[in-house]
Amino acid sequence: MDLHLAPPHGAGPVHLGMTLDEAVAAVSPWGEPRVRTRPNRVLATVSVICDHMGVEVLLEEEDTVTAVELWWPGEGRESSTRVLLEGVGVLGVPAPDLFRTPADDVLGHLAAQGWRVHDADGEAPFVAGLSLGFTRRTSQEVPRRRDGLPVHFTSVLVGGEDYYDHRLP
Repeated sequence: MDLHLAPPHGAGPVHLGMTLDEAVAAVSPWGEPRVRTRPNRVLATVSVICDHMGVEVLLEEEDTVTAVELWWPGEGRESSTRVLLEGVGVLGVPAPDLFRTPADDVLGHLAAQGWRVHDADGEAPFVAGLSLGFTRRTSQEVPRRRDGLPVHFTSVLVGGEDYYDHRLP
């Protein structure tokens, strides 16, 4: 299966702006979603496992989906699902699979398309205008670069158009 990310609009069947009920219905074909409500900044989350990958739908504004985060399967687990970015192929080269392509290559791919990648610490790069955020943080045993950062991303988040504006320098 291919799971297409369409920043800043959504990921797969989940679209930003959906209600909680719509988000639950969208991810239900993947498994039994778990809905949690919280008193903090994230008002609710909908979590499900899709082919060993974690999917978390965030509702940070009342009853509205504001972001979708996908997590790689984890140490020792494989997924046949590819996570691809819609519309970011370069000169006929298809978009990279975000969890199988080295993180530096993914970021280079985005930069080659003219996107400004903000990568101050290397662990949590983001592309503000595209509203994509990545994580390399993990305590698991994974291949690492010489500086200790994991070679591959461990999560990717698709947010709304201004989702990462607060992190801009």
